[in-house]
Amino acid sequence: MSDYFYYTETKRLPGCQARRGIIHTPHGDIQTPEFLPVGTLATVKGLTPSQLRELGVQGLLSNTYHLFLRPGPDVVQELGGLHKFMGWERPIMTDSGGFQAFSLGAARKDGVGKIGGVFPEQGRVGSKEKTTYRSNSKQTLAKIDEDGVEFRSFLDGTKHRLNPEISIAIQEKLGADIILAFDECTSPLASKSYTARSLERTHRWAVRSLKARSKTPQALYGIIQGGEWQDLREKSVDFISKLDFQGFAIGGSLGKSKADMHKVLDWSIPGLPADRPRHLLGIGEIDDLFEGVERGVDTFDCVIPTRFARTSNVFVPPGTPGANKRCTLVLRNAEYTRDPLPIDSQCTCYCCQNFSRAYLHHLYKGEEILGAILCTIHNIHFMMALMRDIRSAMDSNTFPLLKKRWLSPQSQ
Repeated sequence: MSDYFYYTETKRLPGCQARRGIIHTPHGDIQTPEFLPVGTLATVKGLTPSQLRELGVQGLLSNTYHLFLRPGPDVVQELGGLHKFMGWERPIMTDSGGFQAFSLGAARKDGVGKIGGVFPEQGRVGSKEKTTYRSNSKQTLAKIDEDGVEFRSFLDGTKHRLNPEISIAIQEKLGADIILAFDECTSPLASKSYTARSLERTHRWAVRSLKARSKTPQALYGIIQGGEWQDLREKSVDFISKLDFQGFAIGGSLGKSKADMHKVLDWSIPGLPADRPRHLLGIGEIDDLFEGVERGVDTFDCVIPTRFARTSNVFVPPGTPGANKRCTLVLRNAEYTRDPLPIDSQCTCYCCQNFSRAYLHHLYKGEEILGAILCTIHNIHFMMALMRDIRSAMDSNTFPLLKKRWLSPQSQ
């Protein structure tokens, strides 16, 4: 560890891996467990940094691949790094760009992704049917070799390359507090033999990522891969945890169902050093937060709160009339045309204190941008409040009761 970045565990819950703690970074502390909203292009869509601070956001995650293409790491560095560039003085994490090896490659070929399709046995938002998958659904834009990943820009089709050395150099120029080793995120439809080969390559890339770093005040996380197979996950934990990383992220395919994901966490987290933080990449629905926290995850990131808001899906407490299994209302639906209620009568966010479901329904039907902005405020407020409640319940030893309230069948 170092004096500019370190983790302090403050409490461990009995009977499980759940723990409270603090991640100390050059731009402030993060009380854990916590959810980090995603600001892909150095912005959380629809919200200003001032609004994010008011909502209690402790940290953000930005995307190396997208910022590499536009505006470019040299531009961001010249303008003072991500914190100054985006007017955000609190902690920032950047991913490595390795996820794009998946999203531009296997994800396009197999028709899978992080939202809705991350688990092939789970249906998409707003659909009552399970999602089906077929190979070669789209042309792949990424090619993986031993050196790294060659891909075509989604902006103009130009060719680019990312590898451990390039990824670390980009992330150092961006200047985030926490950066990630370059890895390959495999598809949930990948075979075990391919996943095993990919894992060995990711381990070689992890060593190269460590060698590539310079003496910057940034924490470098190693990434645990291995797909849905216990022996591969445990092999990755054993290898990555022995390297000089300041924290760890659990990534890649997490199986074909949420039950598989829970097994992956059970196999991975107990073998990680307790003195360093653990991050779960790209996962963040309500049930995921409770199940992840119980298994020892310290931080999460996901685009779900903001993406849901843009599609009129707003989070509500369990038992709210009209809510689906994901605890959301879909405000585009006709049933809200004359609904005078706020999204949640108990919510203290600006949206719920000032506007009705009927007004929000009107904004979505009219394709007014204000609808997405107001509902993004609500969804981020909801996630921050839920994580505060989780931390408070852990402090008071009532976490199991809170989890039961949110996830029991009676609450759905």
